[in-house]
Amino acid sequence: MQHEYFEVDVFATAPFSGNPLGVITGADSLTTAQMQKIANWTNFSETTFLLEPHHPEADYRVRIFTPTEEFDFAGHPTLGTARVFSELTGTRRALVQECGVGLVHLREEGGVYSFATPPLRREGALSPEELEETCRFLNITPADVVDSGWVDNGPGWRLIQLADAASVRALQPSPIPGVKVGVVGLEASGSETTYEVRAFTSAFEDPVTGSFNGGAAQFLRGRGLVPNTYVAAQGSQLGRAGRVHIHDDGTDIWVGGAVAIRVRGTLES
Repeated sequence: MQHEYFEVDVFATAPFSGNPLGVITGADSLTTAQMQKIANWTNFSETTFLLEPHHPEADYRVRIFTPTEEFDFAGHPTLGTARVFSELTGTRRALVQECGVGLVHLREEGGVYSFATPPLRREGALSPEELEETCRFLNITPADVVDSGWVDNGPGWRLIQLADAASVRALQPSPIPGVKVGVVGLEASGSETTYEVRAFTSAFEDPVTGSFNGGAAQFLRGRGLVPNTYVAAQGSQLGRAGRVHIHDDGTDIWVGGAVAIRVRGTLES
């Protein structure tokens, strides 16, 4: 079978500066096993499969796969798939995506695609054992940690806050199977504040991460540490220059970024 295929650059500030995503359209005929096999072959951090919706309020349905597992939700796949759906349909209005966490609302303004962060599935403090394990993952000590907690909106993120952006950039982790951890550092200099983010799975460092940035915004907003609108930098240690736009409108926290289609073609399955 043939499917339209796209490779999308999400959270980019210039060509090839964001997080790449493979999107396969018309995927209703594919089995779960076939989707997982394709995602393993493309070997992006995530590959998505665009499907007809089941829910009457949804514009489309998406399934999200890493090379080894399926996620109910992830940020940059959500934005990249919305961009492809807009390309296929000519739609620039607000969109509703159906995925494993339910319905996710999206919008596009001035070329920036944003999603309303879904509710956290798990929040609250890390246990002492979880904090110790996470510090071993990051090769830091608990004394280096300013704050920590669960910010799981699908992938299973743990959050660690460090003292500043430089501490985040300096991390050299030793991954632990089954652990996913995002790290944030806030660093004020005069009237400017730098928001630096990195996110790690047990297999790789994710270049730019919408789901973790959404959870981190919920965590940081709840503590009054960030304004209702800010931009986080991510990807510097991987040669990327991703920028994640956060806006809290009082009802939802919106996570967005620029999204560009870099490759259009046909995938045969």
